[in-house]
Amino acid sequence: MGETVKYSAVGRRKESVARVWLIPGKGDFRVNKRPYDKYFLRETDRIIVKQPLGATNNMNKYDVIANISGGGLTGQAGALRLGISRALVSIDPAFKDLLRKQGYLTRDPRAKERKKYGQKGARKRFQWTKR
Repeated sequence: MGETVKYSAVGRRKESVARVWLIPGKGDFRVNKRPYDKYFLRETDRIIVKQPLGATNNMNKYDVIANISGGGLTGQAGALRLGISRALVSIDPAFKDLLRKQGYLTRDPRAKERKKYGQKGARKRFQWTKR
């Protein structure tokens, strides 16, 4: 039948996981069933999300559908950027060098450090008293 081709990928950052589908279309962008500009209220987050599409000149060639869970909005934006980049590479492997050079294919490994026992947090200690 008339089944359209969907390119999917997963992006992660901090505690966020973004499942992304790219479908040939006119540039419609939906995140958790909402328009992306209603989901990402900060302008910086919106810019981060669009970077891979702008770098490869695919801004109005694909519809983006994403399901994101976990973490905060900025972590989710980073996860979505990685997911879109990976999906673009699955469409055309020639994009890989370009996206790698821009740093969009690198998984940001920074995450919250765990709290240690006998301490107030990951690094902060309880206050020492002499008496």
